[in-house]
Amino acid sequence: MKTIHRLAPVAALGVTALLLASCGDRPDDTSGSGGQASGSGGDAFTACMVLDTGGVDDRSFNESSYAGFEQAKAENPAIEISYVPSNSDADYVPNLNAEVAKGCGTIVAVGGLMKDAVAEVAKANPDQAFAEIDSDAAADNVYAFQYNTAEGGFLGGYLAAGMTKTGTVGTWGGINIPPVTIYMDGFWEGVQYYNQQKGTSVKVLGWDEKNPDGGTFANSFQDQGAGRSITETLAGQGADVIMPVAGQAGLGAGAAAEAAGGSLNLIWVDTDGCQSASQYCQYFISSVTKNLTNAVKDYVLAAAEGDTPTGGYVGTLENEGTGLAPFNQFDAKVPAELKSELEAVKAGIIDGSIEITSPNAIKAS
Repeated sequence: MKTIHRLAPVAALGVTALLLASCGDRPDDTSGSGGQASGSGGDAFTACMVLDTGGVDDRSFNESSYAGFEQAKAENPAIEISYVPSNSDADYVPNLNAEVAKGCGTIVAVGGLMKDAVAEVAKANPDQAFAEIDSDAAADNVYAFQYNTAEGGFLGGYLAAGMTKTGTVGTWGGINIPPVTIYMDGFWEGVQYYNQQKGTSVKVLGWDEKNPDGGTFANSFQDQGAGRSITETLAGQGADVIMPVAGQAGLGAGAAAEAAGGSLNLIWVDTDGCQSASQYCQYFISSVTKNLTNAVKDYVLAAAEGDTPTGGYVGTLENEGTGLAPFNQFDAKVPAELKSELEAVKAGIIDGSIEITSPNAIKAS
């Protein structure tokens, strides 16, 4: 096995273009022939994915992770790909064991909630290659994909503070776990930095890095009704720019923005919202992206060539593993001065002159 600590990234715009191309119909029978794409010639390498709850079309981490499989397949047709959905955390271990029994070349688990399950199954199968999204390595045979989205979230917070008209912005999460709160930390810090630089007092609702017990969560990545209710509550308290970090539950924020008739705008996460949730594009100032697609693609391509990566990858602003998506329909509405400031803030985070203080921050190896 070959140690690779950093996989080649692409720009966020490229990732979202790949996601858009991958949003067609998915196979229903994912565990049989309907869930695999057959290789064409030569020995096939089988890449298997165990999804978290929310399905393969969750507009978030499941979908963008599986898009990496699809892109690897497009580049190397001998790779066979499949996925297995999880309906609850009770499915994690059975699904992982089922993929081991299938003889997969590698098994990619999506989501930090699966860490304990991956540790259990990986340690019981030390010769099987695994990888996990949003978790550190649970065992020696697990490759870790992690993202320091506090950096991208910082830009999102600075942007929100620069675009608010009420002086109040907000963020809320799906479930209170580090892969969610790291975004929220960055958002909160970005607003504080804006206030420091501008002498303003923009307020953040829903999260305070110094008081994490007081955060706002839907306790679900799927409950769009809860997402809408939380968003409407924050908007009722004055927030006019809100960043949900909640997968499909975040679509409830889109519904709330639509109902608000233009008084509420959003910042999406993981993917470019104008690609993955295009029905609400007119409300997305931008999105804080997580480059899952390209990193997963590179991992699978390397594994298929017999050089299965070990160790891990940390996505940062510097390697384009996180960042801001285009402003899309807001491009003419975001002041040129604010765009320039965002570039300067990005450069400051990369060179270390702007410090990220998030307790969930992940250091690149």
